[in-house]
Amino acid sequence: MEEKKLAIIATKGTLDWAYPPFILASTASALGYETQIFFTFYGLQLLRKKLNLKVSPLGNPAMPMPMPVPVLIQALPGMQSFMSSMMKSKMKSKGVASVEELRSLCLEADVKMIACQMTVDLFEFNTSEFIDGIEYGGAATFFEFAGTSDICLYV
Repeated sequence: MEEKKLAIIATKGTLDWAYPPFILASTASALGYETQIFFTFYGLQLLRKKLNLKVSPLGNPAMPMPMPVPVLIQALPGMQSFMSSMMKSKMKSKGVASVEELRSLCLEADVKMIACQMTVDLFEFNTSEFIDGIEYGGAATFFEFAGTSDICLYV
């Protein structure tokens, strides 16, 4: 039987959007899937050596809060950092792995991580800012794999 394949496109670089690609990829790999994640645009933030990910409560009405916080208050300086800190504390108290831990798990599980070269060039990123063990390529590189995958997800 041929190995199943999972292709993921990661486009967002906030704390809450960092979890889905890494959780799905590590789980798929543990289940025997050959897995690749293509990081493009803001998703490239997830490949930085030093992560400083934040939660953006603005425009996210589904975000559970201990108490209702009006949108106007959410827009105040410092609220994003405060809410990000609350989210990180809650995750830690519930035993949820950190983004760094999940990312390392993916690397150990041979999940192929591809940084979009066009985005790297567009935003003039220096590749020294990114973790080791990733590859650089364009959409065509990703499509070589995605075109034969059993599942393709956009997160």
